[in-house]
Amino acid sequence: MPESSRDTAEGAGWGTAERGAYRRLMPNDVEKISWLDPRMLWAARNGVLASWFGDPTGETRGRWVAQRAAAGAPEDRVIRRDDPDRFSFLVIGDTGEGDEPQYAVVPGLLEEGRDTAFAVLASDVIYPVGSADDYGTKFFRPYRDYPAPIYAIPGNHDWYEDLGAFMRVFCDDAPPLPPAPRPRPLTRAWLRSLLWHRPRAGDGGRLDEARKLRSAPGQQAVQPGPYWAVDAGPVRIVGIDTGLLGTLDAEQGAWLREVSRGPRPKILVTGSPLYVDGAHHPCPIEGGGTVDDIVRDPAHHYVAAIGGDIHNYQRYPVRLDDGRILQYVVAGGGGAFTHATHTIPRVDVAGVTERDFRCYPLRGDSLAFYSALYGRRLRLRRFFRLTEAEAMAVIAERLGIGPTRAPGAPPRVTRRMRLVAGLLGTGRRPDRRKRLRLPVRKAYASLFSPGSATYSPPFFKCFLRLDVSPDAVRLRCHAATGLRAQEIDPPVEDEVTIPLR
Repeated sequence: MPESSRDTAEGAGWGTAERGAYRRLMPNDVEKISWLDPRMLWAARNGVLASWFGDPTGETRGRWVAQRAAAGAPEDRVIRRDDPDRFSFLVIGDTGEGDEPQYAVVPGLLEEGRDTAFAVLASDVIYPVGSADDYGTKFFRPYRDYPAPIYAIPGNHDWYEDLGAFMRVFCDDAPPLPPAPRPRPLTRAWLRSLLWHRPRAGDGGRLDEARKLRSAPGQQAVQPGPYWAVDAGPVRIVGIDTGLLGTLDAEQGAWLREVSRGPRPKILVTGSPLYVDGAHHPCPIEGGGTVDDIVRDPAHHYVAAIGGDIHNYQRYPVRLDDGRILQYVVAGGGGAFTHATHTIPRVDVAGVTERDFRCYPLRGDSLAFYSALYGRRLRLRRFFRLTEAEAMAVIAERLGIGPTRAPGAPPRVTRRMRLVAGLLGTGRRPDRRKRLRLPVRKAYASLFSPGSATYSPPFFKCFLRLDVSPDAVRLRCHAATGLRAQEIDPPVEDEVTIPLR
């Protein structure tokens, strides 16, 4: 088995190893998204408008669902496959930036996914605003050689153009919705409509040509809407659409309760993770209740809940009141910029402690990655940059944990190292004195750890492979660093076997 980041620094991608062949898959002209660019932030303004003036996602989603029902989509929105009791599938989250970090995932994904039955994209298929003409370089081209169907749930970025492009690609070329009634003047909805971002004229003109890249019969998948369930072998995979603000409308909530009934083991895939960064986010449902209430109900027999949106890997094995262990997973490392893990404080949530918690990249690698990034940007490399060993040592001190990999004596932690770690928002132990400083730490994290990308390895991307049998699901998180060794044999960063009985 290849070395992982938990074994050696070389397994994490540090050093002078050969760069991978992923660049051969990329187009010559690649758009590089920067979330520090005001133009990008303005294009992606709908999330802010929805939080200020009311969220129209539920109403728009209901119209899409009604349109698909009228076109003959199954009423229960269940896709029934004929997979055997033993099969495998992939989960990839937050993919579509169309640049080096996304394409760096592809060689390893094709290697590990060559015998899988299908793949699921968990949130944010296309950045920045889900435009139809972006699907060529950000979906069809990177996954053109994946031989099986791909299902998807939308993320907030796919909703920034009211989901039109997503529905065209994944839902049988769904036609545009008719215009909604105009809101009354001088209302919150009217103010929102004045500033709302909409698709540009002629968007989608290149979509038919892009479809040819994934035109083989075995690659085709038609799903009944933005939320769905897949019956495959012994399990049901339930995909929900959490829209712009990470919530469910009442209609989708009622469907989720209904599709969750029964003893068949279930895996939830959601655009908003239920446990992330050491905190619980149960996902409210309009009219009352939460998604996590449904997932925890023993009558529904969920065994895992996998969410995108956050661009790294995390796993929380939560023991429920009835003794079951439910695996809550963050799986958003499929191609977008890396969200820091070094900002996660020492974990103590729902009975899950540091001993049980897993993340990728490791916090020390995350801190070293961001220190190098900002050392370059601020032209302060000698001051800002921490080696991976230095970063591991300061993480161990701040969180009160043992170093994750330490083949030798760790370096002495200096004042400079502590200062850099603090500026980059590094987490701490959650004691009372430190908790008083939480707003300050969050301010640091927001200032120095925004959405940022780098275009040279290691990228610290990842994808999941799930192997299903009648008795268990084996979940593995595979790393994608952009280096040749990890392309040929993607290392396993985390593995857990989840019983189904």
